[in-house]
Amino acid sequence: MPLSRAPQRRSAFRIRVNPPQVVVLGFLGAILLATALLSLPIAHAPGVEVTLLQAAFTAVSAVCVTGHIVVDTATVWSPFGHAVIVAFIQIGGLGIMLVASLIGLALLRRVTLRGRMLAGAENRGVTTGDAARLARGILLVSLVIEAIVAVILTLQFWLGYGVALPTAIGRGIFLAISSFNNAGFAPFSDNMIGFATDPIIVLPMCIATILGGLGFPVLLQLRRELRRPLHWSMNTNLVLAMTGLLLVLGTVVIAAFEWSNPDTIGLMSPVDRVLVAFFHSVQTRTAGFNSIDIGQMTSESWLVMDVLMFIGGGPAGTAGGIKVTTFAVLLFIIITELRGEGAVNIFGKRLSRAVHREAITITLLSMAAVMSATIALMVMTHLDLDVLLFEVVSAFGTVGLSTGITSALPPAGQLILMLLMFLGRLGPLTLGTALVLRQRRVLYELPKERPVIG
Repeated sequence: MPLSRAPQRRSAFRIRVNPPQVVVLGFLGAILLATALLSLPIAHAPGVEVTLLQAAFTAVSAVCVTGHIVVDTATVWSPFGHAVIVAFIQIGGLGIMLVASLIGLALLRRVTLRGRMLAGAENRGVTTGDAARLARGILLVSLVIEAIVAVILTLQFWLGYGVALPTAIGRGIFLAISSFNNAGFAPFSDNMIGFATDPIIVLPMCIATILGGLGFPVLLQLRRELRRPLHWSMNTNLVLAMTGLLLVLGTVVIAAFEWSNPDTIGLMSPVDRVLVAFFHSVQTRTAGFNSIDIGQMTSESWLVMDVLMFIGGGPAGTAGGIKVTTFAVLLFIIITELRGEGAVNIFGKRLSRAVHREAITITLLSMAAVMSATIALMVMTHLDLDVLLFEVVSAFGTVGLSTGITSALPPAGQLILMLLMFLGRLGPLTLGTALVLRQRRVLYELPKERPVIG
């Protein structure tokens, strides 16, 4: 009898931790540590004083890989401050990829044997016992991509612009990490405006941004089965298809609205106009670098960018937003409803009805957060709706693009943006995980009834 009671006694003191709580607490701890380090005098440039709010805002922006700034990154922070920022960009980016992927594997334990077999088929052999291998894979892929981009940028800064080699190396590493992690921080006061028409600088940054935004599950499957697209999972197909579609549409629309704007790309050559439009189509999803003055763009371009920022990139990656898979699921639901079909079929597979509810829930709650924050800022300030909406969506989508009003917002307004960055970085992940974990079997059904819709 004593032997049978021992396990029960130990379980009475066992602390049950919810995975979303682990994610939130981990990122809060990283933000507090980054704030403390950025508050140190050694993190500031000589003669520069930084308030606690400015340090905290920068810390949230770095850990949440957003890129929103309230002080000039190039002139306010010392080399130690730059090292802190880029270190926590790496921690925030790799952390979210690792945590999201590991939680995805851990959830396989919560489903039936049949569901576990299907999940194993989708992930092509990735099982719950592969956590260590998964972590090594994420770290290896990330470092390899960042290293290649850093070398290209370093050589261009050194040989193409005559920058001293140590400075060129520092800039190359900073921009490579910031690009792959979709952060948007740049070691220049004008971000990337000085290199708007240099393809050797902007295109490698775009490639790193796109790869980071695809998500590690997609990168892992492409590395293994690049030449066997028939074996790709629904997630990989959706991410690649929607990413390509949105990149093309974003480039075309931004180029069309800005083509004759002399304050942005109107005075450039046609090739340079397309390059800048493509760069901003990529960065809007959700890195946040800018090679033209965002404040001088047309209201139509802002609205298009609002949509792109809200959608974001792929799941379990460094991008923010509601994710392209969520948007794609909603799109296929609409198409199915218009056709009058009973089930949503995507790439030859039927979509689970539980995913319908999860996508709708995440989207509506995200819209509620954006609208609430926009209304609050409208009450606090006298700025126009389109400017405030752009700022809010950029923060929630962890993009970091700004029309130039962030530093001018009152402290309460900056706190709202900090909360949005945190919610945008962790909200879809933690909410989606919580929704899956809360699924339970109901042993009864209530009578059906249809309200009038439309």
